[in-house]
Amino acid sequence: MDIVDIKDWGLGLDEHLLIAGPCSAESQQQIETIAKGLRGANVGLFRAGVWKPRTRPGSFEGIGNDALSWLNSAREILNVPVTVEVANTSHVEAALKAEVEVLWIGARTTVNPFSVQEICEALRGTDIPVMVKNPINPDLQLWLGAIERLNKVGIHKVAGIHRGFSDPYEKRYRNKPEWSMPIHLKRMIPGISVICDPSHIAGSREIIASVSQRAINFGLDGLMIETHNDPDNAWSDAKQQITPDTLKIIIENLNFRETLDKHPEAISELDKFRQKVDLVDGQIIELLADRFQMIKQIGEYKRAHNLAVYQPNRWQDVMESRIKTGTNKNMTEKFMKSFLFALHEESVKMQEAQLKEVKSAN
Repeated sequence: MDIVDIKDWGLGLDEHLLIAGPCSAESQQQIETIAKGLRGANVGLFRAGVWKPRTRPGSFEGIGNDALSWLNSAREILNVPVTVEVANTSHVEAALKAEVEVLWIGARTTVNPFSVQEICEALRGTDIPVMVKNPINPDLQLWLGAIERLNKVGIHKVAGIHRGFSDPYEKRYRNKPEWSMPIHLKRMIPGISVICDPSHIAGSREIIASVSQRAINFGLDGLMIETHNDPDNAWSDAKQQITPDTLKIIIENLNFRETLDKHPEAISELDKFRQKVDLVDGQIIELLADRFQMIKQIGEYKRAHNLAVYQPNRWQDVMESRIKTGTNKNMTEKFMKSFLFALHEESVKMQEAQLKEVKSAN
């Protein structure tokens, strides 16, 4: 896939891109006030929602086309390009006519290949940069597919936006981060930049700073933070917006991690540690192979004696004892549960396969 890094979009964007602006454009005065407040914050791209996809009708769904002209004020005040979300052909046409420099596709649109393709066809023949938010649910293929569709119509200035994923059991975040997903995307598409949207992950302004730092720690390439001059009275997503002054404090306190290409002397030292890790990984794999060989023997015994594959009492004992052992060794309970569930699922599958083999033979 042919992807152009954000630093090469021709927009003067920094290595760690900061995108800021309100969830929704509410008035020209609001846009101007926010833009003036963002002076000195090193913002590289000003964002504002013009069309707002809402779950239920009756909510504020954006000003629409009329708000596009207001963004000129932000562009002039900050001397930076602007970006808006688009969800259909008419949005794209209006944004291009207004000379918006960057577009983004929202999470609700990324989930629908028909909508993404409609946007792609409207963009065919242009070279405008497009950022793609992850789909609502943790489906890497949908995210990847949207980027591929853009690439196929000639859009090569593409970036991802990580805004977290819906999880009905998640209590701390509005959208669960699932940090492995943007990392997998970067591995699958070498050279792509992924911006984090801490506002939508957090859902509340109190933890935006910590989410932002974690995004930088995981090697993401920038932040999109919703910024409003009067967050408590914002017309949409009031709880997750912050003032320009708060944004400046967050950015000033972030610890930006440097990449290895800036510290070549560290590579050889890290390689020494990694060789040890590789050795331990090999030992773990050998032990797992031995364990699964024993599982096969257990499965054979269960088959011969007509015993159920799943034994709940044994499983409960394993969970309790192994989690206790793991946490005593400074491993988290969450990790131990995930590890043990993966082991148990594979063990059950192996034993079920043994039963099916015998049944087929008969």
